[in-house]
Amino acid sequence: MQVSSLNEVKIYSLSAGRSLPEWLSDRKKRALQKKDVDIRRRIELIQDFEMPTVSTKIKVSRDGQYIMAVGTYKPRVRCFDTYQLSQKFERCLDSEVVTFEILSDDYSKIVFLQCGRFVEFHSQHGHYYRTRIPKFGRDFSYHYPSCDLYFVGASSEVYRLNLEQGRFLNSLQTEASESNVCDINPVHFLFAMGTAEGRVECWDPRTRNRVGLLDCALSSVTADTEIEGLPSISALKFDGALNMAVGTSTGQVLLYDLRSSNPLIVKDHHYGLPIKSIQFQHQLDLIISADSRIIKMWNKDTGKIFTSMEPEHDINDVCLYPNSGMLMTANEAPKMNIYYIPVLGPAPKWCSFLDNLTEELEENPESTVYDDYKFVTRKDLENLGLAHLIGSSLLRAYMHGFFMDIRLYHKAKMMANPFAYEEYRREKIRQKIEETRAQRVQLKKLPKVNKELALKLIEEEGEEQQISKKRKQKNLPSLLKDDRFKVMFENPDFQVDEQSEEFRLLNPLVSKISEKRKRKLKILEELEAEGQEEEEEPEGKASDAESSESSDDEKGWVEEVRKQRKLLRQEEKLKRQERLKEDQQTLLKPQFFEIKEGEEFRSFKDSAKKQKLMKKTLEDRLKLEEKLGTLNVSDTTVGSKQATFKLKKSEQQRKQQEAEKRHRQERKSLRRSASHLKSRRGRGRLFH
Repeated sequence: MQVSSLNEVKIYSLSAGRSLPEWLSDRKKRALQKKDVDIRRRIELIQDFEMPTVSTKIKVSRDGQYIMAVGTYKPRVRCFDTYQLSQKFERCLDSEVVTFEILSDDYSKIVFLQCGRFVEFHSQHGHYYRTRIPKFGRDFSYHYPSCDLYFVGASSEVYRLNLEQGRFLNSLQTEASESNVCDINPVHFLFAMGTAEGRVECWDPRTRNRVGLLDCALSSVTADTEIEGLPSISALKFDGALNMAVGTSTGQVLLYDLRSSNPLIVKDHHYGLPIKSIQFQHQLDLIISADSRIIKMWNKDTGKIFTSMEPEHDINDVCLYPNSGMLMTANEAPKMNIYYIPVLGPAPKWCSFLDNLTEELEENPESTVYDDYKFVTRKDLENLGLAHLIGSSLLRAYMHGFFMDIRLYHKAKMMANPFAYEEYRREKIRQKIEETRAQRVQLKKLPKVNKELALKLIEEEGEEQQISKKRKQKNLPSLLKDDRFKVMFENPDFQVDEQSEEFRLLNPLVSKISEKRKRKLKILEELEAEGQEEEEEPEGKASDAESSESSDDEKGWVEEVRKQRKLLRQEEKLKRQERLKEDQQTLLKPQFFEIKEGEEFRSFKDSAKKQKLMKKTLEDRLKLEEKLGTLNVSDTTVGSKQATFKLKKSEQQRKQQEAEKRHRQERKSLRRSASHLKSRRGRGRLFH
């Protein structure tokens, strides 16, 4: 978000900064946001608030929910939903749009005046109807009481199209050769049109008669204006019942009271460009007028400039969001600009967070950095011999010093110290020497326990420092300096056993690296014993020797792998022989095992039978299962086969089922005997 200030009025440009392409992935967008400060600080208030090439007109619906814009290329209209902060729809048109009007409160009824004399009507679903006017149109206005559209253009007539009856009415005959703009007063519905001759004609729609004529061309000429030709009317806007602002093609804005033929005030933009748009801001009694280069805000009573804005690209249209401090522009560029001026009013309710954001920015202002200026103190000026410039226009007082032009500073420094380049060169050479010294291996006191591990950590730490310098990252803490791992280099119980099988099986290359580290350790111990200086190279070899050693290591890597494998095989063979000798020496004694109750001893024949059965084909196994009764194969009515399997029961399950069967038989016999005794007792009682 870019902030500018003029006359102590802060203007926040919400669309400043570069826009990212849609085809970029989220990962690349995040990477760009990390690198580029402008992209990180930009605010995308409405998503994709732009046109493919150029935007020509922009308007807001009466309910404030929708922002509509037209542009090229290809000709199209885009509608943005402020509640969703995104685009609602896009419709392409057959020809370029000159201007358009939103007839309803939302986007459901729109009228487009196009280049090829076409008038196109759109409803909520899209294109509704298309008609044509006799001459090329330049502007039109909608008369709400009678539902009439008034078209002005390259003709002396004003064409009327009644939307209720759906037909053209009698046109208004004017004295002008051509008309550029028109507007209807929102209070008493007076129709006014600006002509190419620099006049404004006012018509009463009820009687269809002209009621007034203003000659603005003569009134726009003042003492300090230079005019090459006759100014025509390029903009027209009513304010209330009595006020009207007129913009000319030579860059003047005239404010009229309808009761007088003389303008109340004439404001010149001093650019000589046609006025494109005029808006009224009622809270501060301001008029916002814009040509293709600048937007000016000035007081309508005094004409005093309030503030101004100069966008990067030419302006085509300006739209002031109702009852807020937000301003939108259509430009000769794909992106449509959005400005927020807190002095004009609050932010719209759909982006109320802008108020809090701007308040925070005002509370914590950023310090301004001047790239083309150098900040110097009074002492610096005395050293440069420029103390006599204090109080002149070449120095600007700021805090405890002054700002001066950077070119003047370099010239003065060159004259005061001509040998500055030699000092700079010596300093650079010294820095290079220090860098080469820092790259050498520094002798450090190694711990008593795990010396090789400590040396390995020192080497890795040096490599990480070089990588972090390239990537500009923070250095990680060293394990040697960490108190949590201090015992590992002090207690002998933590000594790494390099002869263990686990250590050797990691990688043959580890042993090779450890051998190099052992040689380095030996050299370090010798150097410590001799008490040599720290800057001396511990290996005592030239770079050529190191490169030859590295090449030998690469060649002998395969041989080292083979050696390690052979050694491991020999060790395993020796271990097996030792085990065999121990087994032969030991006497084997018979062991007895007790079988649990209810279980039977199974011979090894069962396993042999199973193995033999598994070797048979599936067909043979199915036949065998069918013989045993565990498989039943039958034909179905469809012609397919149906197989039914029965699971084999274990011996224990079979015994349990037999026991249950015997138990059931015993209970049946007991019940029979009991019933027999009862029947005999009943017979005896009868005989008695």
